[in-house]
Amino acid sequence: MGQIKVEKNAGGIEGLCVIEPTVHGDARGYFMETYNQKDMIEAGLTMNFVQDNQSSSTKGVLRGLHFQKEFPQGKLVRVVKGSVFDVAVDLRSDSKTYGKWFGVELTEENKKQFYIPEGFAHGFLVLSDIAEFCYKCTDFYHPGDEGGLAWNDPKIGIKWPKLIGTYNGTASSEGYVLEDGTALNLSDKDQKWLGLKDTFKF
Repeated sequence: MGQIKVEKNAGGIEGLCVIEPTVHGDARGYFMETYNQKDMIEAGLTMNFVQDNQSSSTKGVLRGLHFQKEFPQGKLVRVVKGSVFDVAVDLRSDSKTYGKWFGVELTEENKKQFYIPEGFAHGFLVLSDIAEFCYKCTDFYHPGDEGGLAWNDPKIGIKWPKLIGTYNGTASSEGYVLEDGTALNLSDKDQKWLGLKDTFKF
């Protein structure tokens, strides 16, 4: 294989991939290929990306859990500054791992990338003072197509690192802090999402 190492079916969930690029470094700094279509195809990853996004967030910000309703996106995510705990939740109704989650810490130091295919909810918690988060998408953004799940739904049971608090039956951030006392910071929208069983009634 070329310049990447791929862990397929991460966490035992089909389709999730943790990707580690080859980093060439010396006393001057480093160089790496952040995306190479030939290497991805050689690794069996044939998705086509159509849009790149980037965001900046402060410590304690939690974004998610988000998914697309009619126009699902696969996402290849990475962090270029700081660190986040990144999470995917399997929402494919025919999947053996429906409702299961997997998380990985993405940092500017480890340079790992996380591929989340279509059919998953996605979110991340910022662990550093600032995090700059980049991701490639397999479909364009469609306004009004976003759905969401409560980040702290006990049925999913995500173990967010360094986060302290007690579940009060809602997705509210009230009462949650990081270990250093930084308050959990969610958008108003993300504090109103419902849990898995109330969002999907199969």
